[in-house]
Amino acid sequence: MAKEKKDINEYHLNRDQPGQPQFAIHNLSNYLKEHQGDTRHPHIHSFYQIIWFKSGSGKHFVDFKAYDVLKDALFFIAKNQVHYFDQNTQYTGVLIHFNETFLAQNDNETDFFLKGNIFNNPYQQPFCSVDDGMCSILETYLKLISGELNREEIFGREELLRTYLKAFLIQVQRVKNKFDKDADKRSFVPDDKKIQLVKFIDLIELHYTKGLSVSEYAGLLHVSPRTLSDLTRQTLNKTPSQLIQERIVLEAQRLLLHSSLNVNQIGYRLGFDDASYFVKYFKKYTGTAPLEFRKSIFFADQGR
Repeated sequence: MAKEKKDINEYHLNRDQPGQPQFAIHNLSNYLKEHQGDTRHPHIHSFYQIIWFKSGSGKHFVDFKAYDVLKDALFFIAKNQVHYFDQNTQYTGVLIHFNETFLAQNDNETDFFLKGNIFNNPYQQPFCSVDDGMCSILETYLKLISGELNREEIFGREELLRTYLKAFLIQVQRVKNKFDKDADKRSFVPDDKKIQLVKFIDLIELHYTKGLSVSEYAGLLHVSPRTLSDLTRQTLNKTPSQLIQERIVLEAQRLLLHSSLNVNQIGYRLGFDDASYFVKYFKKYTGTAPLEFRKSIFFADQGR
């Protein structure tokens, strides 16, 4: 019997309700049992998510890769990133959800948020592990957060929650920096270049279906195309065009795997007026035609 292909579900955290909480934490075990019909299927969020697996073993799937779940593993799921859980509901741990607007209230805080690469670096692993000492520190912040969430609305409540979350993320970023040994082996990249790179990646996320040129992206960043090209070569050894192409192809792969859209519909959704050109584009950068890719993934999934 053919396996039915389902569209990717998208979930929000009071995205269009600024008066409602933009931040939440959940017991992982309870959440998985309550929402297993959703969590086991590929989905995306319009918010950021941290998954702390305190115990249990299995697999967690992020885009097209399966990652081992180990004790005290932290996973970082960015906005619009496809992920899903395996069949195991016996994990213990914590889920942290927050909208970007909760953490970053002004441009300075946005810049601070962008300095980290927990969520915003697609070229590093989406997880790290923490030792007992760091677990104790992170638990302290979670207790402070839980205590504040359990209070009624009082003066400074949201500010304290924001402060505790930011402190939690700083500690995790320190661990992640050590975990990413390969990144440490690369030549030093100043913070301002890291921030500019993440801003470029964020712009790609906003505009990759619109067919913008490298010059137009450079204009949005208020730099020259040459400066943008130097930036991506120095930090990632790639051209700006490669980063744009990779994002388009990744979305095409996501839709081929996780949606019931046909190839023409996917091409149109990604900004291609000519569906045949989309097929050529996809094959050029992956070596496989869209339908061949869909079939290969489908049969691999059936054999899993």
